[in-house]
Amino acid sequence: MKPLLILFFLLSTAIYAQTPPQPYGALPSKRQLAWHDIEVYGLIHFTPTTFENKEWGFGDADPKTFNPTDFNADQIIKAAKAGGLKGIILVAKHHDGFALWPTKTTEYNISKSPFRGEKGNLVKEIEQAVRKNGLKFGVYCSPWDRNNASYGTDKYLPIYQAQLKELYSNFGELFMSWHDGANGGDGYYGGAKEKRSIDNTTYYDWNNTWAITRKMQPMANIFSDIGLDIRWVGNEDGHAAPTSWATFTPMAPDGKSVAVPGQANYPQSPEGIRNGKFWMPAECDVPLRKGWFYHANEKPKTPETLFDLYLKSVGRGAGLDLGLAPDTRGQLHDDDVTALKTFGDMVKHTFENNLAKNASIKASNSRGKKYDVAKLLDGKKASYWATQDDTHQASLELDLKAATTFDIISLQEYIPLGQRIEAYTIEIFENNAWKNVYNGTSIGAKRLIKLDSPVTTNKVKINIIKSPVCVTLSEIGLYRKSA
Repeated sequence: MKPLLILFFLLSTAIYAQTPPQPYGALPSKRQLAWHDIEVYGLIHFTPTTFENKEWGFGDADPKTFNPTDFNADQIIKAAKAGGLKGIILVAKHHDGFALWPTKTTEYNISKSPFRGEKGNLVKEIEQAVRKNGLKFGVYCSPWDRNNASYGTDKYLPIYQAQLKELYSNFGELFMSWHDGANGGDGYYGGAKEKRSIDNTTYYDWNNTWAITRKMQPMANIFSDIGLDIRWVGNEDGHAAPTSWATFTPMAPDGKSVAVPGQANYPQSPEGIRNGKFWMPAECDVPLRKGWFYHANEKPKTPETLFDLYLKSVGRGAGLDLGLAPDTRGQLHDDDVTALKTFGDMVKHTFENNLAKNASIKASNSRGKKYDVAKLLDGKKASYWATQDDTHQASLELDLKAATTFDIISLQEYIPLGQRIEAYTIEIFENNAWKNVYNGTSIGAKRLIKLDSPVTTNKVKINIIKSPVCVTLSEIGLYRKSA
């Protein structure tokens, strides 16, 4: 009997070792996982407001004001692609109410402008350029409409919902339906020129309005201040908090009751909420220039600044949404094109060569061959290393085989099973001893750790010191920032 028992035990252990870990906490949906892969995308603002040299249009601009002298969608999208952007959200209608497609819902649209002889469709031109260049496409249709005479009454909601339906029907699959929190105030309102206030928690009937999105564009992530799929990070500076959780429970401003659409818990937005009820990662939105619309007296952010924002957004498990502002020609200024290209090259060249890819790696604990520690260096996000169920702490040691200089460390959890790790340290072997170089908390979809200065070593150790369940990691990388 003993040999049989031993065989049974070995078989049981082998089977157990191939069993995947149980998921932990809130989990990302298929559309959210696709969003995490995009990482950096753009938000294009281009309406009559551009030609008025304003940030917010009042809704009273003559449609003929919108008349770019040399609109070139391909120029804009190619510049975005050179900057490493993988998606574009077009502001199809901003607060001024001017629709960039020939809509049936309002007379205040592009067909009333000289653009393309009153037969233009800028949403279609941008969408086609986006598809041609291999990027994802999304739209933003502002719920606030400073032009519409019906805004603030019960007649406006069907108009807004019809605009969404047109955008959802005519421009292919969308990766995002973007919404912000600008709701009511001074406006033209069909000539009334008055202030109209609404209750943004009820006026747009968000539950039923967003049900249209779910039905017509099931892969479109809904972004709003409150979240839903993607939450606002709580600032327009382009960065998340150093500790960044992808889970969130939207709360009302009193901090005690659950929020309804139109409300947001701003203090907790940058960091998220550990063990929040929903997977709701942060979007870090920031304009390339000072403003969201083009102004000739402004300059774009430097590539170094953009790279730093990349580390503090994408590198903290969030997304970076970079505002792009075409000028009155209908193109991105040469300064913007140069800044994007230099930034894109900086990211590309920094991360194109994982200095740890040929390292040997060992772990203090592994779940089995299917989840072996070698998975951390195979360059595949879909594979991962995991510990056994009862092991919530572990150490990983990389032997780089030669002295290697780096200043960025990349860690990625296997997020389809949730965000698990809560604390870790990183050490390098220096002068025949282990030296701590970083103490961390959250990891999530991606954690990019920029050291204060480059270090040189032949060994690196990562110590997972706190996790409520067994540990999973999908990738480890060591990089040297490109000049």
